[in-house]
Formats: sequence, C-alpha cells, structure tokens
Amino acid sequence: MSEEIIVVEGNGTLAGEVHVSGAKNSALKLIAAALLGQGKSTIHNVPLISDIEIMSEVLRRLGATVERTDHALAVDTSKVDKWETPYELVSKMRASISVLGPLVGRFGRARVAMPGGCQIGARKIDMHLAGLTALGVEFSVDHGFLEATTPHGLHGTEVILDFPSVGATENLLMASVVAHGRTVIANAACEPEIVDLANMLNDMGAHVRGAGTSVIEVCGVSLASMHPCNHVTVGDRIEAGTFLAGGALTGGPLTVRSIDPAFLRVALMKLSAMGCDVETGDDWISVARTRPLRPTDIQTLPHPGFPTDLQAQFMLLASLADGMSVITENVFENRFMFASELKRMGADISIDGHHALVRGVSGLQGADVSSTDLRAGGALVLAGIVAEGETRVHKVVHIDRGYEDYAGKLATLGAQVRRVASNGPM
Repeated sequence: MSEEIIVVEGNGTLAGEVHVSGAKNSALKLIAAALLGQGKSTIHNVPLISDIEIMSEVLRRLGATVERTDHALAVDTSKVDKWETPYELVSKMRASISVLGPLVGRFGRARVAMPGGCQIGARKIDMHLAGLTALGVEFSVDHGFLEATTPHGLHGTEVILDFPSVGATENLLMASVVAHGRTVIANAACEPEIVDLANMLNDMGAHVRGAGTSVIEVCGVSLASMHPCNHVTVGDRIEAGTFLAGGALTGGPLTVRSIDPAFLRVALMKLSAMGCDVETGDDWISVARTRPLRPTDIQTLPHPGFPTDLQAQFMLLASLADGMSVITENVFENRFMFASELKRMGADISIDGHHALVRGVSGLQGADVSSTDLRAGGALVLAGIVAEGETRVHKVVHIDRGYEDYAGKLATLGAQVRRVASNGPM
C-alpha cells in the first residue's frame, strides 16, 4: 500500500469556524482507566485518530471489548484476564505505558513492553517507576518488558516528582486510587488532561482531590468499589491551538469551538503579543490579524506554561514575523527537528542547544517536506497554506496520530489541501 501525502496549494486562506475534537492526550488515558471499572464504561467525544485505535487494540489484547459508535467508545473490561501488553502495539505509541498503573491496581501485577512513539526526546519512564515503587510496586526488566509485582499490596505514601511529568502523574493516579491509605503526589502535572482523568476516576468511585494543582491527594478505595461510568472527554487544546495559529498566520478571522479558553491562556497571550486580535467565550476562541506579525520570545514549560506541543506552530508564526524571536525548548530536546524542514521552505532559523533563533522572512516557498513528529506535521501543512506554490507533506502517518480529518477540516476553512497517494519515498 502506497503511503499518502498531503498536498497544499498556497492560497493564504484560512477563515471560518471549526469544532475541535476530544483531546487525544486525555482520551488515551481514559481508555486505560476503564480497566479499573471492571465493567462497561462509555467515553464520549473520543477523536477518530490512529493513536486511539492502537490503545483500543491494547485493551482488546488484554481481554476487553472495545466498540466505537461515531465519537463514543464503549469499553467493557469485565472479562479482562491478562496483564501483558504486546510489544508490536506498545512500541508504536508511548502512551501505552499508561496501562501500567491500572493493571497494577487491578491485578497487582503487569508485564508491559517498553514504550515507543514520536522521536522527540528520551522521555524516560524513570519517574513512573520511582513513584510506583514508593506505592509498593517491585520492578524487573525481562527482554524489553517491564515486570511489575506488588508482593505486599499497594499502600499510600507521599511521592514528590522530580519534574511535573504528565505520564507519571497519570500512572500514579490510576494505581493510587485503589491503594490502601492516603497518597499525596507533589510536583504533580497540572494539565487539563490530568483534571479530566481525575474526574473520570471520581465518577468510577475514586476519591481524588487537587487535580489541576501541583499537589494531588488520593484517598484509596477498594477495587471492588470501583465501577463503570459515562464520561465526556474535554476538547483538544493542542488541536485548537494549531487552528488558531493557522488563523494568525493567514489573518483569519478564525473561530475554534468546543474548547475552554482557560486551557490556552499563555498561548493566547502570545498570539496577542504577536499582533493578533483574540476574543474568547465560554467554549470558543476567535483570532484575527490585520497587522504584520510581531516577533516574540517563547519558552516551553509544563502547564500552565507555554505547551511544547504548540512550539512548532509558533515557530512557524515567528518565521514570518517582522524581526527576531527566540524560542527555548525546555521539555523535549528533539522538538527542533522541525526547524530543518521549515528551513527547506525558506525560513531563517539557527539552533543553539535548546534555543532557536528565528529571523522573520518575507515569505515561504512550497517544497517537499517531511513530518518529524505529530505537531511538526500539523505545522508544515499550515506553512504550505501561506507558502508560494505547492507543498507536499510526507509521513502524514504522524499527523493521523493526533488530528482527526486534519486536511478535511482545513479545506472547510478555505485551504486548498488534499490527501493523495505518494509516488514513493521522499
């Protein structure tokens, strides 16, 4: 089967309204959390993306039944009787490591293949293991698999994370809700997706307080008291931010709906600083621009700081700003691989360690480029919309991991973008 590519004819048009899908980074963990419900949970507003299919198959291999109806996912874990995840699935997606916590919580043991996914940084799972060890989990490594056991059961404790890791916070949450006693997770991740997970766990019978702050308190309950639930996934702030960057790029006006503006506070401040007019409502954000793009400095940080998942999109904006911007990547060391692709289109970017010096240019030229990761792929398609001539974006499999019908949504906003079969490797 030939790989598809996205072909973009630069027309500088992106305006109108678009509804964002459910958050990829939330839905993946909600599916994993369903393991603790021991019955049929229904998760609504689940995006149609390849990462969700992989996570669904991970649960099927464990013995669950996973059925999709439009954007609702029914996950029945009542017959789950396995605690080993297959390498061929987990190696495709790092988020699969999030089944570790709920498997340990449900069975007291797990055998999980080491994770894979986007090649944007080491993202070691040391903090996951250290935190779970404090809860009473013992680990060994066997031929690329993590073997987890709880010879004395799970017990509450205080865990202080070295870094507010989203994945470690999530795994600790899903294990500690059924641990004996009280657990405190300090220096916890504060992302909206953490709040979403905590809300679903509470709907299932858990007692979690403080999600969305740096200190989360969990009062453990018995596994028997956990039950299935219905839950609606929050809107995807990164998809929303990507479309807003597109609106800023072309001038818009562009409105994204089904998103809480509070999720993107710092990104919206940066759009304003770059010369955009930003308006917000309860569940929508609108951006327009009539002035030249202004340069700005950005440094990625854990939430509520500027999200690393929007760094590529804002590097694109900076590349067309009137002056020099400095972008500092503090989260994933390999995010700047995107810069070399954008330079193929005429951008002026210099990399110095974890800093990128971006000197604005008057325009970009269409070219053959390749998605280096999920968010870079999304940004390269946006670049093609304002570039002169045709841009062909390769390795769109990365884009499909996190953006539902990306080309289709862009086309409804006026972009000339389509998916076609590739003639061969780039």
